[in-house]
Order: sequence, then C-alpha cells, then structure tokens
Amino acid sequence: MRFMLLMIPHGYETAAPGTIPDDVDAVAAMMAYNESMQKAGVLISCDGLHPPSMGARVSFPGRKPKVVDGPFAEAKEVLGGYWIIDVPSRADAIEWATRCPGSENEVIEVRQIQEIADFPPDVQALTTEFASMQAVKKA
Repeated sequence: MRFMLLMIPHGYETAAPGTIPDDVDAVAAMMAYNESMQKAGVLISCDGLHPPSMGARVSFPGRKPKVVDGPFAEAKEVLGGYWIIDVPSRADAIEWATRCPGSENEVIEVRQIQEIADFPPDVQALTTEFASMQAVKKA
C-alpha cells in the first residue's frame, strides 16, 4: 500500500520567497529520518517544497482555468514537503510518520494513495492505456 506523508509546517503559508530550512541540526535529523526509510526499503520519493509565495494556484471557475500567483491570503495550512512510502498497512504508515523528527509547529497528514485496483472495473478500463503512469517505482 502506498501512502503520502504530507508535512504541514504552521507559519509556512506566509514565508517569503526563497525561504529554505537553515537549522543545520534539524536538517541533519530529517536527512537521517529519510535515510532510515530508504534503508528499510519503504521510501519511494521525498521532497521539500518552496513556500507558497513562489507558487501558483489554478482553479476552474466555469470550467475555465484561472491562475493566481502566491502567496494565498486564505491559506490556513500549506504543504512544506512530502514522502511517498510503500508499507503493508495504514498502521505502518502512521508508525513511520511518528518517527519523523518534526518540530512542535509541524504536522504530518497520512493519506493512502488511490490505486487503480481500488476503482470499479469500468473506471479501471478507462485507464488501461495509462498503465505506465501507475507503475510503482521503488527508490
């Protein structure tokens, strides 16, 4: 089962463009955490994200794209980074999240990734030509 662990750092929604982690000890602890997942064979992917002030949001009012550049005044929570892991269960994904050396202003949301096999056969049939997009690649 694949899960995405979403890092939500409170306060990052107002971070200035170009803000990056600068606490060497915190970064070292996070890198050790990432390495432990890699050594355990559960890590598929992980990355940090630049602040929303450098991003854009695309919405579709009337089914037409509308682009708004960051920062986003209405944002209460934003993503600071993510991990994609492959583990046997939700409990295992939560266990990995609890091992993260996060700070008191960070939250990790654990979400299972929808697999094509989770959908009814008629929906699965629509995706057959996209099988290569669904292939799970292990790091």
